Amino acid sequence: MHKFWMALAAATLMTGAHAVDLPTFKVTIKDGTISPTRFEAPAGQRFKIEITNAGKSPAEFESIQLRKEKVLGPGVTSFVVVNATSPGEYVYFDDFHPQARGTVVVK
Repeated sequence: MHKFWMALAAATLMTGAHAVDLPTFKVTIKDGTISPTRFEAPAGQRFKIEITNAGKSPAEFESIQLRKEKVLGPGVTSFVVVNATSPGEYVYFDDFHPQARGTVVVK
């Protein structure tokens, strides 16, 4: 049984180290604006989008194409992890302010 727990601990450490190595892209949402409005991410590889709501009202990062959404209160930072994706352009937006839009270009 001891070997089981050692293997589980090793697997957990390896998983944690892998998460740190993910390419990370930062997106800021602020009261109806989103920045950057365009960034490039690697195709066929997982990546992380770190989202900050720098505004005074709630925001919702959403991408229907990437199947990701995250609601953030004012001043909150969080993230989503995007699984390996094919090359293309994927739209993201603030669902509470739909005019605030951006595009992830996966190459």
